[in-house]
Amino acid sequence: MCSAEAVSCFPVLVNTLSNTFLRLFNSTARFRVWSEPFYQIKTPQFRNGIFFVCFSYMLLLAAGLPPQFAVHSMGDYKVK
Repeated sequence: MCSAEAVSCFPVLVNTLSNTFLRLFNSTARFRVWSEPFYQIKTPQFRNGIFFVCFSYMLLLAAGLPPQFAVHSMGDYKVK
């Protein structure tokens, strides 16, 4: 019925409870609730571009970080 996230589940819960109470009182009206709290990217090209930039950054970070540990440890060895 809804995802496990509270952001998505609460509007569905409110909708279900409201419509249940309306049916109990024999009303023909219905509530319709929706939620889109975060901006969602509609175009797949833009989403792929963001993924490529983040992936490239992570690759550069993963390639550049281990040598820094080695240089730092050699500096400690020289200083004792």
